[in-house]
Amino acid sequence: MTQPVTLGGRPTMPPPGVPSEELLIARFRGHARRLFWSALVLIAVFGATAYFYDNLPAPFEDWMLLSAAGGLVLLLVVVPYTVWYSRSVTVTTRRVIVRHGVGAQSRREMSHARGYTIGVRRGVLQRMWGTGTISLSNGVDAPLRLANVPNVTLVHETLADQIEVSQILAHRDAQSGSDTASF
Repeated sequence: MTQPVTLGGRPTMPPPGVPSEELLIARFRGHARRLFWSALVLIAVFGATAYFYDNLPAPFEDWMLLSAAGGLVLLLVVVPYTVWYSRSVTVTTRRVIVRHGVGAQSRREMSHARGYTIGVRRGVLQRMWGTGTISLSNGVDAPLRLANVPNVTLVHETLADQIEVSQILAHRDAQSGSDTASF
């Protein structure tokens, strides 16, 4: 029987035929630069509210100012932050999981073992911020699009490595299964 490959006493590959456990590699959200305008609106609303409080013309009252400021903050700051926060990408040793949705969550997965092509697109602003858009396509399902991925080159390399490792393990397990069947 072959022994598992170890690194510092910790197994890095399971023995043939033994399923590998699913480990978390990365969990991230889209780049937070999308919240830049929300931050500017928040600063401007607080500045304008502080300036005009107790300093409004005759027909207006302070409660009107505060309710307008609250509505603007809710609409232009809280809603974009909630939408940004509700979208996440998880990369494990077996698959890529994309979740999004505030009320009802939607979830899409793509398995490394099935293999897929990785496309990276980086616009001028995305290159300045170190982000990019990654498209994962296995040729059967609709492409999985990961927009504004931070550290896009690192994520691309990690996904390529995971595809390779998963396919090596699947091939090794298939070979060990056919070897034991022939005896």
